[in-house]
Amino acid sequence: MQNQTLPGRLPVKMLSVAIGLALAPVAAFADTPTTLDKIEVTGSRIRAADAETRQPVLVVTRADITRQGFTSIADILQNLSSAGSPPAARSDALASGESVGGYYVDIRNLGASRTLVLLNGRRLGATTSGRQDLGQVPMSAVQRIEVLKDGASAIYGSDAIAAVVNIITDNTFDGAELNASLGQFSQGDGRNQQLSLRVGTQGDRGGMSAALDYSKEDPVWAKDRWFSRHGDAGPDYPGSGWSGVGRNGSHCNPCANGEDIKAADARWWTLKDGGDPANPTDYRPTDARDRVNANEQMMLQTGIERRSLFATAWYDLTDNVRLEGEALYNQRITDQQVAGYPLSYDVPANSPFNPHGVDTEIVRRLWEVPRTTRSDLQTFRVSGALKGAFQFGGRDFDWDIGGLYNRNNLSKTGHGDASKLALNRALSPDCGTAKDANCRPWNPFLPNGVGGPGALSDPDLQTFLFPYFTDTGTTSTTVYSANLAGALFDVPAGEVGIAVGYEHRREEGRFVPDAFKQSNESTGLAATTTEGGYALDEFYAELSVPILRDLPFARELTLSTAGRHSRYSNFGNTLNSKFGLTWRPLDELLVRGTVATGFRAPTISNLYGGAGSSFERYTDPCGVGATNSVNGNAACNAAGVPLGYVQLGQNGVPCTGYPCQTPDEFINQSNLGLKPETSTSRTVGAVWSPRWVDGLDISLDWYQYSVKDMIIADSVGRILRDCYVLGDAARCGGIVRAPDGHISGLTYGVANLGRMETQGYDLGIRYRLPELAIGQIKLDWQTSYVSQYDEEGNNAKGDKIMIGRVGQVGDSSVFRVRSTLGADWEKGDWGVRYGLRYYSAMKESCVPNRPCTHPDRFANGEPDAIRRVGSNTFHDVQVRWQAPWDATVSVGANNVFNHQGPIMFTSPGGAFPYYAGFDFGRTVYMKYQQRF
Repeated sequence: MQNQTLPGRLPVKMLSVAIGLALAPVAAFADTPTTLDKIEVTGSRIRAADAETRQPVLVVTRADITRQGFTSIADILQNLSSAGSPPAARSDALASGESVGGYYVDIRNLGASRTLVLLNGRRLGATTSGRQDLGQVPMSAVQRIEVLKDGASAIYGSDAIAAVVNIITDNTFDGAELNASLGQFSQGDGRNQQLSLRVGTQGDRGGMSAALDYSKEDPVWAKDRWFSRHGDAGPDYPGSGWSGVGRNGSHCNPCANGEDIKAADARWWTLKDGGDPANPTDYRPTDARDRVNANEQMMLQTGIERRSLFATAWYDLTDNVRLEGEALYNQRITDQQVAGYPLSYDVPANSPFNPHGVDTEIVRRLWEVPRTTRSDLQTFRVSGALKGAFQFGGRDFDWDIGGLYNRNNLSKTGHGDASKLALNRALSPDCGTAKDANCRPWNPFLPNGVGGPGALSDPDLQTFLFPYFTDTGTTSTTVYSANLAGALFDVPAGEVGIAVGYEHRREEGRFVPDAFKQSNESTGLAATTTEGGYALDEFYAELSVPILRDLPFARELTLSTAGRHSRYSNFGNTLNSKFGLTWRPLDELLVRGTVATGFRAPTISNLYGGAGSSFERYTDPCGVGATNSVNGNAACNAAGVPLGYVQLGQNGVPCTGYPCQTPDEFINQSNLGLKPETSTSRTVGAVWSPRWVDGLDISLDWYQYSVKDMIIADSVGRILRDCYVLGDAARCGGIVRAPDGHISGLTYGVANLGRMETQGYDLGIRYRLPELAIGQIKLDWQTSYVSQYDEEGNNAKGDKIMIGRVGQVGDSSVFRVRSTLGADWEKGDWGVRYGLRYYSAMKESCVPNRPCTHPDRFANGEPDAIRRVGSNTFHDVQVRWQAPWDATVSVGANNVFNHQGPIMFTSPGGAFPYYAGFDFGRTVYMKYQQRF
């Protein structure tokens, strides 16, 4: 980092870039122009010399951003070696709620809600689930991004458990700049385009700048990729993942008079080719030809469109007081499509289309009308501050008073789920008669593609059965703050620095599902309203005490400490602290260490979320087809599961692939009694810049995190394992089984039952070679090694393991090693950047009827068969040219060799058998930047 004075006639002591928090003090105003040797960095509110190396902070510069082919801030951060699995991946086609379409980051695999995101030092607004969308900020406005890979709740409050990401905008830009880019996958799809304009002007007493961005990414369809077009098991198992609820429709007969439709003697029938749907003899037994590959209608990657405007301004009211302000508007439109709904419905005996004259159950995928969702999220954000400086007792102090308001308005429009009210009318004998003239009759026995009275291909019938559903949501964040920082007194080793401050924050949120969902009168998933809020007041203090300086093997020895007291309106008080030690035995070697406590407050959806339903994919351990089946043990027998039971999937057909999707809705809900998560983080590291190798910097850090009282969303698989495998009867209470043994109902929620520990190492090597005849070469190699990642949980009594996922290193997303290498060459007007992204081998739990490399493996005292796959490496290349008319032209490719990851049968992070964090193909692109 370098120092400079701001443009203008006022003498200012200020940083060249706004690395420090916007809530931290602005540089002091003095009598003569001065530059400082003290800087502000993310992780501390006290300015200090060489502060950028005192904590494990990774800096991503504007040059790093422009010289890569990624389209968002989140894409850049997702490719950090310390990043975990992508939260809310765009390949999770079945995702719903507020988070869809957002760009989030997860550091250390601790979850996106445990990484705090700041914009110029102030919190971004969050969804009711606590996720902060990085895509709100126009990329053209970003000057740099700092990632503090350490706990920092003592400095920033809740959510700063794993890391803090601080996005710094260029508020001193002077001039104009136009950027345009165009790219797509080499398969010819997934086209992305971006256009941005940045303008700014700076004067003696004030300045302003603005950035306007537009971006659009087209969807990618599952049928257009080798790993997703064949169903959920990949190309080597065609048809094995297909749905038993076909587009042609099947009905059960005999199924009348309350007979169990899943009974062994029940038969399912489908209309013969050319058959008369009114003739009971024109139906044949349903067979494999009636199954359907739902992926033919599903998006692999959602389409997304963004419009962003960011503006900032500053004005010097006096020689010692500055007024600053920021405003942001962002609109995010996301389009999703999944296959037509797999309907299971009773056709009444008196329906004119019922050929049997008795109540008959029919199952039919509504193939003619795929389910679509358009999410429109608009963000409005304003912030401002008065900042200044004064002297007291001959010492300089900085102060600021500021405020922030952030509001997200969400509207989700869905289509493709049928109204149950309309279905009942369409199947009644009065539909279309004088008694119900506005009704459109439906014949569910007609297969897809077959015309005739009541065919679902009729546009009028589709309009009648499929209304548009609208969900709405609003979240808001309001912050008021005051901060003061300076030097208290001198000690032999230097100044004792201090920062103190106060912050008031209020979070409010509301998400209202459509009335049809709330009343369960549509074929979509039922849901109720989420609504709530809380307020908090926080006080913090930070102290930096130099102990030794300029002594042999103690060029510097500094102790830092910070504490933050938070009082929440809903759960009470919490106090968090942080201690740091910096030791510089030699000028070129710095040793650093921190110990910090942290917390994460329950989110609005954790506390006040409405109940929701879902059709879950799971493996029933009581089924004989399951890997490590316990069919016949005491717990399964007590639940009434018969010997030889095979888990039933959609349409009540026995599962042949696992996990298998339930034919019944399960209920998940919030928990008003949640308390905050607590954490402890530790880091020890060293930064070495050998004096005999100019331009070389090497850093090595060890980290350890321990999180207790984790708020975990219970899962169906976890509950079934606890109940039937581990024999914990307390976990069986919410499971409802039908007489034939299949699970017909399950209720679960969130609780403070989790705990986890992880540790590992980060190695960073940056080398700027001396300029040679062949040009300037820069190398940046970042590697993360995870030595431990264990997650466990207790039941409500705290005396039995609930999760038992010890030894998760190597699981999809918890890679043992992730490494990135960036090599940049520049000579004259030309430059080339080469990037490498390495992921070590993965493992996954074995599923029945699929390859299993270690079928006899045991872990934690129980069978734990796993499948291992090898490592993966992706290569990126960009070539750039500085044009004589002050422009830059770049062309490049991400995953230039079109590397394909392995099939992952457990579909980690998405809805398809592929790790969601890997590239879906080769992306080629071109960028143009024009400066004025």
